[in-house]
Amino acid sequence: MTDIDGYPYTLTRTFDVPADVVWEAWTTPDQYAEWANAVPGSVEMDVRPGGVWKAVMVTPEGDFPLTGSYLEVEVNERLVTGMDIPGRPEPATMEMELEERGEQTRLVLTQVCDSAEERDMAEEGSNMLLDGLSDFLADS
Repeated sequence: MTDIDGYPYTLTRTFDVPADVVWEAWTTPDQYAEWANAVPGSVEMDVRPGGVWKAVMVTPEGDFPLTGSYLEVEVNERLVTGMDIPGRPEPATMEMELEERGEQTRLVLTQVCDSAEERDMAEEGSNMLLDGLSDFLADS
């Protein structure tokens, strides 16, 4: 991400599967719903620049609808998504980069937030997502 103003975080995970398997898990609605704790059937993805996505996430506080769009798409390599936030003029963006290393894939997730509190919440949520993805890929 080129804009470093704000409160960034970066998370890195390595998975014992090729990049295309990680990509498919992240960009296929049924697979995403399974590992991301989304309501089955609620995930829609038009994975192309300008395409939209939506999902209803299951949280301890109840179901939480999310919407957004895809800003950059490089299959099996890079995905930049925007998430619509009520009251915010621009979407929150998250960048995912995949690097295949032999039989493994390194995933780097980066986001810049407007406040330390927003960053801490987003980082916690992203860690939970990556934990779910890790479990899903290990069971595949």
